[in-house]
Amino acid sequence: MPRFDAHTAECFVYAKREGLLSAVGHDLKLRVADFHVSVDDARTAVEASFRADSIEVVSAMHGDRQSSERVSDRERREIEANARFEVLDAKRHPDIAFHSTRVATAGDGWTVEGALRLHGTERSIRVSVKREGSVLVARTTLHQPDFGIRPFRAMLGALKIQPDVGVEIRIPEGPEGEA
Repeated sequence: MPRFDAHTAECFVYAKREGLLSAVGHDLKLRVADFHVSVDDARTAVEASFRADSIEVVSAMHGDRQSSERVSDRERREIEANARFEVLDAKRHPDIAFHSTRVATAGDGWTVEGALRLHGTERSIRVSVKREGSVLVARTTLHQPDFGIRPFRAMLGALKIQPDVGVEIRIPEGPEGEA
């Protein structure tokens, strides 16, 4: 069973801002620095675990691209602390876990359905997997309130993160087409 982690794969979370003062915030690309993904040899089952306290800021985003706008070290530390301990409550809920219940071929990729346990709440989710060159890219959108998470808010709610966040996992595909 191929197993991937932060040394062999990547896991990103994309958060967008909204609110009256959204111009003072950043759309963000975050990295999960501690995770494991296992895919069975027949690509019929997926198991994954993620550490909520390993969220790191990669960059500010402008649309679908990394922005040249710099996130200061102070902002980076503040964002990471808020994401880890205020939003995800990593002290009470340190582990995020996924296990598939169904994997099906869908066009030139796969659809993976399963249960995600996040913030102490388990919900069914669907993940789309596509081949992009030599990488398998899994994408889903999570609605934070579905997991009992209150999206980050500051300045009396004039600056906040949208309830939906994007999640992307990038896994290198082996020479024989193995994940």
